[in-house]
Amino acid sequence: MATRTLTGITPSGTLHVGNYFGAMRPAIAAQDLGECYYFIADYHSLTSVFDPEVRRAHTLGIALDWLACGLDPAKSVFWRQSDVPEVCELTWLLGTLTPMGLLERAHSYKDKTAKGIAPNFGLFAYPVLMAADILLYDTTVVPVGKDQKQHLEMTRDIAIKFNQTYGETFVVPEPSIAEEVAVIPGLDGQKMSKSYNNTLPIFGEEKVLKKKIMSIVMDSRTREEPKPDAADLPATKLLKFFAPNDVYDDVLAQLQAGGFGYGDLKKALFEHYWEFYREARERRADLAGNLDHVNAVLRDGADRARTVATDVMDRARRACGLV
Repeated sequence: MATRTLTGITPSGTLHVGNYFGAMRPAIAAQDLGECYYFIADYHSLTSVFDPEVRRAHTLGIALDWLACGLDPAKSVFWRQSDVPEVCELTWLLGTLTPMGLLERAHSYKDKTAKGIAPNFGLFAYPVLMAADILLYDTTVVPVGKDQKQHLEMTRDIAIKFNQTYGETFVVPEPSIAEEVAVIPGLDGQKMSKSYNNTLPIFGEEKVLKKKIMSIVMDSRTREEPKPDAADLPATKLLKFFAPNDVYDDVLAQLQAGGFGYGDLKKALFEHYWEFYREARERRADLAGNLDHVNAVLRDGADRARTVATDVMDRARRACGLV
């Protein structure tokens, strides 16, 4: 069977540089290596976003961001999760065989409730919907971070149990775990995360983003002082992702020698960051001005995804005696 990779993107907020280097860029690069399916997980967002207008805005924003950053609907399949309702039916079929103990051991459920998020059925049953997302498309490979590995293992367990109960029905997917995942520093030096409020958005207004970068807190050393630890500074670490190697090396050398201040460093960071996303920014503006095209891309993707989903659901219904 040909390799089919599936990636889900939850529309829960503005995408930032950490999202881009950690997940978006490698996922988009994969479309040149095999068959890729990407979906906007709006059903999953129901456990954390409770304003319908915010959900619509985030969903559209995700579509614009991924298309602008290089997702090619001619090479891959891209759709809104809720446009393929078969995923809800499959969630029920899988849920009837999913042990409570398996769900109770889910790290994400424990973590979220420990942080004060009110427990509900959707949060508890999240791994079953995730399993349906994967199994509905005969997915063979799922790229996951180490923190998501447990969910993929649960999907495998659920698929195997269904196959053992009703006969071979689902493809049991394999995980693809990148051993070296880029850790993007936030504006405060910690890992970039919305939880730390230290993110740098991929897209936004120039003045706002420049102010954000220029406000990065540094130490009190003057422009003239040598900075032997320059490579460990948050702004320098970020510069490495955006500037050509020779430019980065030159800035680093000047910081270490002295006579190059933090204002110079942050100005260089902004200029290279802004240029890095220039083409994507232009594509996003074009897409935002042609939402009929964006919606058509998502509808076409849903039609293509549903072609696979209906075949898999027919197989699952027959296997468990519903038809």
